[in-house]
Amino acid sequence: MGKIHNFTAGPCLLPQAAIDASIEALKDFKGTGVPVICISHRTKEWESVMNECRALWRELLNIPEGYEVVFLGGGASLQFLYVAMNFLEHKAAYLDTGVWASKALKEAKGLGEAYAIASSKDKNYTYIPKGFEIPADLDYLHITTNNTIYGTELKEDLNSPVPLIADMSSDILCRRVDVSKYTVIYAGAQKNAGPAGVAVAIIKKEALGKVSRYLPTMLDYRVHIDKESMFNTPPVFSIFVMNETLKWLKAEGGVDVIHQRNLKKAETLYAEIDRNSLFVGTAAREDRSIMNVCFVLAPGKEALQDEFLAFAKERGMVGIKGHRSVGGFRASIYNACTQEDVEALVACMQEFESLKA
Repeated sequence: MGKIHNFTAGPCLLPQAAIDASIEALKDFKGTGVPVICISHRTKEWESVMNECRALWRELLNIPEGYEVVFLGGGASLQFLYVAMNFLEHKAAYLDTGVWASKALKEAKGLGEAYAIASSKDKNYTYIPKGFEIPADLDYLHITTNNTIYGTELKEDLNSPVPLIADMSSDILCRRVDVSKYTVIYAGAQKNAGPAGVAVAIIKKEALGKVSRYLPTMLDYRVHIDKESMFNTPPVFSIFVMNETLKWLKAEGGVDVIHQRNLKKAETLYAEIDRNSLFVGTAAREDRSIMNVCFVLAPGKEALQDEFLAFAKERGMVGIKGHRSVGGFRASIYNACTQEDVEALVACMQEFESLKA
């Protein structure tokens, strides 16, 4: 087998520069003679990584004053509970655009009144609901900006009359966002910003402390802000790799540059799906994700699924099998995925069509 082209949905493809730096840090962290996975999080060497990582998030997303950046264990799934614990007092609404959005809603329902303001479940989450009205009496509106399983994405920041909270796990850093429109942005790192094991939360500090419920210490955002993400031992290796990934992104030109690359990659792959007689895209065209490209075999060709997966694997395509709940195929083309990777997949699809069409 030649070069591997990794389209796995998560843990994600990471830039080689971040991988190489991490390998060296596993041998010797910043000249301490100690591997990074064994370093005390109370050393000045480690604190410098935490400070740099926070600063890079601020710079890359142009985070305004009044917002704090924290790093937490538990992934985005634990953030579902964090959000409801810290912000749900009377009533909250959730935009139901997929499995992860519905799981976030489930956690909120366990703590108070929460409901789906709109849903695309009627068409198996293949589109983003539009035209819904946002009541002014909500504590917050929660959205999932990119739906990894179904390949749909909100392309612009919503204008919301109530606090807006967003799960950006699988498209954070892929485009510019106006952070000032959000009360909280959170993301599990493993789908675009680093390895599994850490989540980032960007929080408008003045919005905290408004709920009347008791907040367990570990679920109180204020505790983690005050302790600079080190109330308990942070996931040091995951944060280290995240920091190296952000350094790579900055060196590449930042979010605006990577967004243009992402648009080109997505355009290349969707154009082939639309042209190729064997494949059909599953997401509504106007809502197609530029991070997770989902497609299936054309009607009458479904029996070729396993054959295509084997064919693609022989040519170095890794991770293109669709999520088990929807089947078909999914190519996740996160920031570190290259145009070369996408063109290799396109060539593979074209070759398979020449043999089977």
